[in-house]
Amino acid sequence: MIKSALLFNHYHDRLYFIIFAEDHLITSFSEKLGDWQTLLPEEFGYQILPLQFPPNNSEWKTLFKPCAAQRLFLPSLLQSTESLLYVDTDIIFLSPVADVWNFFKKFNGSQIAALAPEHEDENIGWYNRFARHPYYGSLGVNSGVMLMNLTRMRVFKWEEHILPIHKEYKLRITWGDQDIINILFYYHPEKLYVLPCEYNYRPDHCMYMSVCPSPNGIKIFHGNRGYFHSSKQPLFRAVFEAVENYQIETDPYSNFLLPLKEAIKDTLVVDSNCGKVSNSVIWIASKIFSYKYS
Repeated sequence: MIKSALLFNHYHDRLYFIIFAEDHLITSFSEKLGDWQTLLPEEFGYQILPLQFPPNNSEWKTLFKPCAAQRLFLPSLLQSTESLLYVDTDIIFLSPVADVWNFFKKFNGSQIAALAPEHEDENIGWYNRFARHPYYGSLGVNSGVMLMNLTRMRVFKWEEHILPIHKEYKLRITWGDQDIINILFYYHPEKLYVLPCEYNYRPDHCMYMSVCPSPNGIKIFHGNRGYFHSSKQPLFRAVFEAVENYQIETDPYSNFLLPLKEAIKDTLVVDSNCGKVSNSVIWIASKIFSYKYS
C-alpha cells in the first residue's frame, strides 16, 4: 500500500505516513521505510506508533480484525493533525494520493469525513439484506478508505458518540468498526461526504457484473477479504503482484506498467468477471508512466 502511494506520487507531493503497528512489526517497518527514504528523501516522511486503545477495554483490539478499530480513536491520538486519509492495509493506489485528498475541498461546512458506498446494487447489498442495526443511506458505506477532518471530528466530539454506539450495538454488529461508523452516520448523515466508487474499488464491484463505471480509471483498489492473495478474481492478484515486484525508484514504465499489462492478458484474468475492467485498472498508469518514461 505504501509503495503504491509512492509509485503514483506523480506530483511529487511531500507525503507523510502515520503507521500504527503491533510492537513486533515496528522494527521491520522502520527498516523498509528507512531504505525507501534514502532513495526518496524529499518525497515522504513517516512516523510509526504503537497501538493505542482506551484503557480497561480489551474488546476494541479484537473488534472485527486486529487493529481495525484503531482508526476510531485517531482524533484524540493525533491532536496536532488537522486532516488525514485513512486506508486499510489491503489498499493499492492506482492514482496519486492528491486526487482523493482534493475531495476535502468539496466538503461543506458540516461534513467531517468522506467514505464510498458499500455497494452500488441493492440486489447484492449486505446492509440492506442482513444488517441488524441502522446504517448510512440505502446501502451503507465502506470504511476502507476514509478522509477524516480530525479538527472537525474533535469539535463534533466523535469519540463521545462512538463509545455509546459500541455499548448499545456490540452484540448486533458484524463488521466491527465499519458498522459503528455506519450507525453514527445514520444518525448524522449531514456529517458525511460520499466518495465515488472508483476511490474504493472492491471485488463486489465486478465479480458478478460491473456496477462501478470508471471511465477515467479506477483510482484506489481495495483487495478486501483476501482477494490480493487468492485466485478468485485474478485481476486483483495481478495488480498486487505488479506492485509487490516493483522496486522503488526504478523505471515504473518498464518495471510496473509493462509487467502489469502483460499479466492482465493472462487467460485466467481475461476470462474472469473482474478481468473485464482491466483497462480501467491501467488507465491512469498508462497516462502517467507512458508519457513520462516511454
